Amino acid sequence: MGLQRLDLAVIGMSCASCAANVERALKRIDGVGAANVNLATSRATVMFDPRRVDAGRLVQAVRDAGYDVPDPAGGPERRGGEASRADEEFRTLKTSVIWGGVLALAVFLGSMRHWFPWVPGVLQNSYVLWALATPVQFVLGRRFYKGAWGALRHRSADMNTLVAVGTTAAYLFSAAATAVPGFLRSAAVEPQVYFDTSAVIIVLVLFGRMLEARATGRTSDAIRKLMGLRPRTARVLDAAGEREVPVEDVRVGDVLVVRPGEQIPADGTVLEGRSSIDESMITGESLPADKGPGDAVIGATLNKWGSFRFRAAKVGEDTALARIIRLVQEAQGTKAPIQRLADVIAGYFVPVVIGVAVLTFVVWSVFGPPPKLVFALLNFVAVLIIACPCALGLATPTAIMVGTGKGAERGILIKSGESLEMVHRVDTVIFDKTGTLTTGRPETTDIIPSAAEAADGTAADRLLFFAASAEMGSEHPLGQAVVRGARARGIGVEHPGDFRALEGLGVEASVKGARVIVGSRKLVEEAGIDVSPLIARAESLAGEGKTTAFVGVDGRLAGLIALADTLKPSARPAVGKLRGMGLAVIMLTGDNRRTAGAVAAAAGIDDVIPEVLPGDKAEIVRKLQAEGKRVAMVGDGINDAPALAQADVGMAIGTGTDVAMASANITLMTGDLAAVISAFELSRRTIRTIKQNLFWAFAYNVVGIPVAAGVLYPVFGLLLNPMIASAAMAMSSVSVVSNSLRLRRAKI
Repeated sequence: MGLQRLDLAVIGMSCASCAANVERALKRIDGVGAANVNLATSRATVMFDPRRVDAGRLVQAVRDAGYDVPDPAGGPERRGGEASRADEEFRTLKTSVIWGGVLALAVFLGSMRHWFPWVPGVLQNSYVLWALATPVQFVLGRRFYKGAWGALRHRSADMNTLVAVGTTAAYLFSAAATAVPGFLRSAAVEPQVYFDTSAVIIVLVLFGRMLEARATGRTSDAIRKLMGLRPRTARVLDAAGEREVPVEDVRVGDVLVVRPGEQIPADGTVLEGRSSIDESMITGESLPADKGPGDAVIGATLNKWGSFRFRAAKVGEDTALARIIRLVQEAQGTKAPIQRLADVIAGYFVPVVIGVAVLTFVVWSVFGPPPKLVFALLNFVAVLIIACPCALGLATPTAIMVGTGKGAERGILIKSGESLEMVHRVDTVIFDKTGTLTTGRPETTDIIPSAAEAADGTAADRLLFFAASAEMGSEHPLGQAVVRGARARGIGVEHPGDFRALEGLGVEASVKGARVIVGSRKLVEEAGIDVSPLIARAESLAGEGKTTAFVGVDGRLAGLIALADTLKPSARPAVGKLRGMGLAVIMLTGDNRRTAGAVAAAAGIDDVIPEVLPGDKAEIVRKLQAEGKRVAMVGDGINDAPALAQADVGMAIGTGTDVAMASANITLMTGDLAAVISAFELSRRTIRTIKQNLFWAFAYNVVGIPVAAGVLYPVFGLLLNPMIASAAMAMSSVSVVSNSLRLRRAKI
């Protein structure tokens, strides 16, 4: 039995040190293979051996560390409950800020009575200020004491420790100055009151967390939108007729009815009827997709105008939408390699800050101006409060969350933060040909009437009519391509008589009384038809990678039809943009060199590797990696699975199949190759945002802590008021999250 994965929601984390504490608590448990805690999502992901440890032990470890864990049972559906808990946390913080703000304002005005002479006399009494500050300190501030105690039990410290120690020092000094001023004076200490400092700091920190909660909540909007796409009911057709049931009651094999304007309740295959379906919410494709019998439909997509019946193939947690939600959630819970530096620093951050604060207190107590103890206390508190591990902890995960969410909205599903980061390091892009650069199915490209027929202006339409009508009875892909070509040109076709398929050669049939032959040169020549007038043209078309079919009608050569797996309209522009980014572009294909060269030239690709078996594609990727190249492989996600898995970044083009999602780092739900460019652009913008966040988080602390310690005082006579320090601390983490949210407006 291998390792199992468990996702836990963690309540009470407030900074990178909190996340590090939870991570350490989980990793200490025997049987845990890996643990990753994401501050922005408030989630812990644990890989564990179920033979050595169970989920209950993991939950208890988090709770013992001083944090809470809701019931971990359930699947992705419980994410709605987590969203509700996040909203509840925001409302709780908002209530605390309102009540705390009222009390802190009263304490502040009473403490600044020399500035505000109109303040009522009752607020000028130190005992009244003490009474007003106490509920702020111990009721509204109890979350800081709870967090600090949990950290202390594990011989660690976090943001709660800094706030608890700093505000308690100011509060206790003020209480002593109020209760025993004579004792302080006997010790040559001026009995000044700083209840306003402790109360305002707590309210400002809570206010910052409230803003942070609202901002980080917005980084999960993509998940909420995806979950909001889920249909609520379905129409099941059985022996009793149609009945409406909750979508949870739909079972595999049920026949479902979908009417115009309704959402499709499950993944399945159309049995009867035709319609146009808006799949943009899943694939990112803006144009509706036409569906008929035999076509696959995706749950949660919107039926535009037709009614149809389909058989459910995947329901509940197995649907494409559920897998997409799961994939995005897992990606948002992962760490990018760039975050490792921040994690290392966060592990030492709080102990170092406490050491700096103690050193600051000692230096000011010895060398500071009178009253030395008061100055020492204020600078001690300022250092503790201005330090902000929150910004460090949020710098990377918030950007990853917004970036992966933005990608999901565009039909770009990113497996992990590491995958998202790796894309911008790629220097070589390999494209599979069939189904990736091309549409994956043959289409009619050329209709060439014989010279004898060409005198008639409608000769091309007549040629296609006879060929398509004869092929109506064929199941061969080339025959179906001829039929599609006729219908695309508005040419009506008829069902043939006396149809006969000749394996490997073509078909014979009777159409409107005429004997029609469609197929290879050999078949037509054996029927006694002279094909020499069009042989040169057929060879020329073959040189372009096209398959040709000769058409004979009543013993005469009617013309030539060429078919090919056509290049996607988005292929050449996408290749051009990738080359413009400085990336090398290679095409792999099993086709012969002549055909491969023609397709590559049409796509604007110079480097072609033809005649490659599916199993050899991964070896080609390995060789390029051995040369020091970072390789992205773009394929259809099924026969290219080994190469997708081998590449530094595998991009699977498809509709979210299990093989694609398992093999690739990134799944592109749309067949439009512009999504490849979007994935590269999204990676570059996200990494740029992470670097900006980390720079400002580091810069803030590098500059802020020395200023709070008083390094500017000897030269400029400037000290940092602890209340200003707390406001700056709150704004630093909010600014980091806000910078990440700018990605939501990025055009990719």
